[in-house]
Amino acid sequence: MGQTLILDPKSYVMKTIVPCKKIFLSIMVTAFFITTTSSLDAQLSGSANGLVFKNPTLLTASTTDLKKGAVYLFTNVATGINAKVSIDDLVNGASVKKIDDNSGGLGYLDAFQPEVQIGGRGESYALFSIKLIDATTGTPVTLQSVQATSLDIDGNLTLKEFADINMSGGTAAYMGTTLEILLKSLPIINTLFNEYRADNILGVEHDGIDTSGKGVMYTVSNTAVSSFSVKYGATSTSTSNSSRQFSLYMKGFQYPSQITLPLNLLSFTAGLNNDKTGLKWTTSAEKNVSHFTIEKSYDGKNFTDIATVFAFGNTSETDKKEYSFADNITNTKSNIIYYRLRCVDIDEKYTYSSVRIIRLGTETSTAKVMAYPNPFINELRVTLPQQWQSKELRMELYNGNGQLVKAKVIPAASQTETISTSELGRGFYIINITSGIDKLQYKVVKN
Repeated sequence: MGQTLILDPKSYVMKTIVPCKKIFLSIMVTAFFITTTSSLDAQLSGSANGLVFKNPTLLTASTTDLKKGAVYLFTNVATGINAKVSIDDLVNGASVKKIDDNSGGLGYLDAFQPEVQIGGRGESYALFSIKLIDATTGTPVTLQSVQATSLDIDGNLTLKEFADINMSGGTAAYMGTTLEILLKSLPIINTLFNEYRADNILGVEHDGIDTSGKGVMYTVSNTAVSSFSVKYGATSTSTSNSSRQFSLYMKGFQYPSQITLPLNLLSFTAGLNNDKTGLKWTTSAEKNVSHFTIEKSYDGKNFTDIATVFAFGNTSETDKKEYSFADNITNTKSNIIYYRLRCVDIDEKYTYSSVRIIRLGTETSTAKVMAYPNPFINELRVTLPQQWQSKELRMELYNGNGQLVKAKVIPAASQTETISTSELGRGFYIINITSGIDKLQYKVVKN
C-alpha cells in the first residue's frame, strides 16, 4: 500500500494585509480521480506530515543551474522519500532566478518557492516537474494522498500572476471566500484528466509571499500520486521583466467553512444582431440570488455597470431559468466590446462569469469565419457568422502535419469564442469549425 499523508499544518510566518472589500463566492470545480498509476507502489512504514522542500542540490552540470533541463534533488521531503524537481520548460522569455527562495523568512520554509522572472509582454512561465522517489533505491514512490496549495497568486494593473497545478486529475478548491483569483479546470490533451489553473483577476499586490491571504491561494488534492507538475508565471499587458515569488505548500491547511453556491451558471453567450448585443444566460439551483449586474468594457480590464437584471432567487437543480438583455451599441466607436456578469446574492456577495467578446464590423449574412490575431501568440479569437451563434459548435485546431492538437466543444456559441494556445509551438495551423452539417476552415500562424 502507498503512504497516507496526515495533513497537520505547522506554525508559519503570518503577515497582516488589508482585507479586500469585494467578496467573491467559491466556485466548485469538477472532480476527476486517478484509477491507475504506472509507478511502483512503495512499501513504506510510518506516516508523513505532508511534503517538505528544503536545501536542494543540483544533480545536473553546473552550466544548467536555473536553466531548462536542470534537475534538483530535495532529500527527505517525507519519511524515506526524496523528490527530483526539474525545470522542464521556460516559455516566452521567462527565467528562473532562484529554485527555492527561503530568504528573510519568506513564506514557508517547508514550501517549494521558486522565483521566476517574467519574460515580457504576454504570457510567460516556468514549468517544473516533481517526481517522488525512494530515498534508498531511487525507484518511483506512489503516495495514497497528496495535496498542494499555491499561495500568493497576486498581481498589479498590468501584470497578473497565474499558477497551474497538473496532478493528473483530482479535485481543486479555493482556500478563502474573499477571492482575488479565478480557478479553472482545464482538460489535459489526450487524457481523461484535468489540470487546474488560477489567474489573478484583481491586480492587488501582496508583500512577499502572503501566508495569510487565502483569497490568493487554492489547493489541489489527489490520490495515487507519484509525480506532478506546476507552471508559475504571469500574463502582462506591458513589457515587464519583473521577478515574481511563488510558493507551493504541501503540508496542509485548515479549510474555511463550506459555503453553498448561489447558483449554477449553465451558459452565458453574447451575440451580435445589427446594432444590438444580445446577452443570454441560463441558470439552475439558485439559492438566495438577488440579481445579475451586466458589466461592459472596451479594453478587457476596466469594466462599468450597464444594467441590472433581477433573479428568480431560489430554484432547484432541474429548474432552468433563462435571462436576456439587449445592449444598444449604435454609437460605439470601439471595434471590440467585452461583457461579463456579476452574480450577486442577498448578502451582496458575488462571483463573476467568464468574459464574452463582441467584435464589430464583421457581421455578415453569409457563412464566414474570422480568426484573429493572425499571427497569434497565447490565444486565438474566432468570430462566427450570425447564423452559427447560440448553436453547438466543435472547434478543432490542426498543425502543419495534419495532427489534431486542440479541440473544443461549445454547447451555445457566442459571436466571438477564445481558444487558449499558450502550449502550442510556432508554425502554421488550420482551424476547423463544425456546426451541424456545415463546416468552415481558416488558416492561422503562431509566432
